[in-house]
Amino acid sequence: MNLSLRKFALAASCMLFAGHLLAEPKRPECIAPASPGGGFDLTCKLAQSALVNEKLLTKPMRVTYMPGGVGAVAYNAVVAQRPADGGTLVAWSSGSLLNLAQGKFGRFDESAVRWLAAVGTSYGAIAVKSDSPYKNLDDLVQALKKDPSKVVIGSGGTVGSQDWMQTALIAKAAGINPRDLRYVALEGGGEIATALLGGHIQVGSTDISDSMPHIQSGDMRLLAVFSDKRLDEPEMKDIPTAKEQGYDIVWPVVRGFYLGPKVSDEDYAWWKAAFDKLLASEDFAKLRNQRALFPFAMTGPELDTYVKKQVADYKVLAKEFGLIQ
Repeated sequence: MNLSLRKFALAASCMLFAGHLLAEPKRPECIAPASPGGGFDLTCKLAQSALVNEKLLTKPMRVTYMPGGVGAVAYNAVVAQRPADGGTLVAWSSGSLLNLAQGKFGRFDESAVRWLAAVGTSYGAIAVKSDSPYKNLDDLVQALKKDPSKVVIGSGGTVGSQDWMQTALIAKAAGINPRDLRYVALEGGGEIATALLGGHIQVGSTDISDSMPHIQSGDMRLLAVFSDKRLDEPEMKDIPTAKEQGYDIVWPVVRGFYLGPKVSDEDYAWWKAAFDKLLASEDFAKLRNQRALFPFAMTGPELDTYVKKQVADYKVLAKEFGLIQ
């Protein structure tokens, strides 16, 4: 290569690098729309670690917390107050979509944000303390049939939330009116674990990724996981499914991120390219597995279509339980 060609190649590479730096968010932030310690926190911290590890961000992404309405406060804040902030990701889950289906996010619907990426899936689960008298799902069901007011169930959100829906489906299958169950509304998986281990509730309706640290410490047991079959991970293979115990309930919990509605196409494209690269990485797969999440990779228009369909399906389910007209 002659000197002029070398200079041209060097200049081109510098321009590409400069373009990358211009596109990279100056103050990257991930909002976890709940208290620390739950699934939204886990989702943000997964991205925080992975984006730096893969050198997709040259500066660390900070994680901030905006609890309220299991995602509603953060959704409204981003749409109304920070709609064009191209550096701010917000974590979402299947529970967010279920709440959107019921109109629990106020005047904004599922079309109000730019759906960016889904990065993994967990599964719903029913948790108890390790010394609980309930040894399996049927023990819990029999106690509920005898006197539902004696069993305090902690769930993320109020009636109609994802966690409520999991136990409502069990109740329905067992011939119990879900409205008779005694719930304590909490703000995400972190608060559920704290309340359960503190003895303030007897049962936690949660998901497996939130629960695994407490399972591994020996403080908590899972009566059931709402997966189609037993999970393959060594530390999960002994956890029974609801299906094998006679309750045909499967509840995946997809996790991912969205951006504000007025984020520029350039900023959106930068984030989409970053997550496309991330989701194809073996190192990311290891980080995801460490957080008890399973593969589920989707970005951009494909994800937008998925979200809209899920919300429509959840509306049908919500009508079945009399949650919406």
